[in-house]
Amino acid sequence: MRLLVCGGAGFIGSTFVRQRAERGDEVVVLDKLTYAGRRENLENVEHVFVHGAIEDQESVARAIDGCEAVVNFAAETHVDRSIAEPDAFVRTHALGTFVLLEAARERGLRYLQVSTDEVYGSIEEGSFTEESPLEPSSPYSATKTGADLLVQSYALTYGMAAVICRGSNNYGPRQYPEKLIPLMVLNALHGDPLPVYGDGLQVRNWIHVSDFCAAISHVLAHGKPGEVYNAGGPDECANIDVVRRIVELTGADESLIEHVTDRPGHDRRYSLSSDKVRALGWEPGVRFAQGLADTVAWYRDSRDWWEPIRSGAYREYYERQYGRPLA
Repeated sequence: MRLLVCGGAGFIGSTFVRQRAERGDEVVVLDKLTYAGRRENLENVEHVFVHGAIEDQESVARAIDGCEAVVNFAAETHVDRSIAEPDAFVRTHALGTFVLLEAARERGLRYLQVSTDEVYGSIEEGSFTEESPLEPSSPYSATKTGADLLVQSYALTYGMAAVICRGSNNYGPRQYPEKLIPLMVLNALHGDPLPVYGDGLQVRNWIHVSDFCAAISHVLAHGKPGEVYNAGGPDECANIDVVRRIVELTGADESLIEHVTDRPGHDRRYSLSSDKVRALGWEPGVRFAQGLADTVAWYRDSRDWWEPIRSGAYREYYERQYGRPLA
């Protein structure tokens, strides 16, 4: 199969590219290489690379010709950045998704939109199903919600073979260190403070990136056009407990944990029911305790991957976000 994978140089997208290349698919990667998209994520992976943005029609046309399906990972993903600079999220999620859908519709291609549990908002107990109302809380989740609705409208209006897969919080190797787990791991290894929003009791449903990408492949192959499929991880954990476990795994001092002002509109708990995608034959294979230990070990052993990040523009972002420089 020849696949167009948009955002394939990012954290989740590059994992999906690796999985599909290993099974013999021909993969075309379209990525504009923002701060979180890196060619290094695709080293030693057979693929065709096209540098461009999904909102650019010429780039999309150059990449999509000859492909049989489109999988769209391309996104601005960090909630904190969406609060500070929402315009980039609108361009990528709304306009970019529209351009991709039009290109796929013109060519009669199957289309999969990669989405997030954050479109549902926060849930105090139980788990979100695909029928739960959409109540996004940030510019990030609101624009992702808009993109999802656009995809569903194309399936309904034009009869496109378009599906959506919503994942819970992903973790694993090659995740940019603005996100909770790699941020805490690298700060702990360097003796930097570990900034925890509010009381740290926000609960997340953690899924290893390899499991989420496997779920996406199941939905791409077997999902019903116009349908949504949730893929949640097997374990839930409060952020503060994640941070404390990272302290233990890195040998850092727990005194590094520092509670900081919570961000606006911070959802309290996410949880996804995955019954629908399980019915397609998918099961998560990585429990959080082992996956977190493996992830910490990967960052400890992959200095050549993260050192250029911590020495570059990320330092400026970190100081703006947390009001102090990195060590």
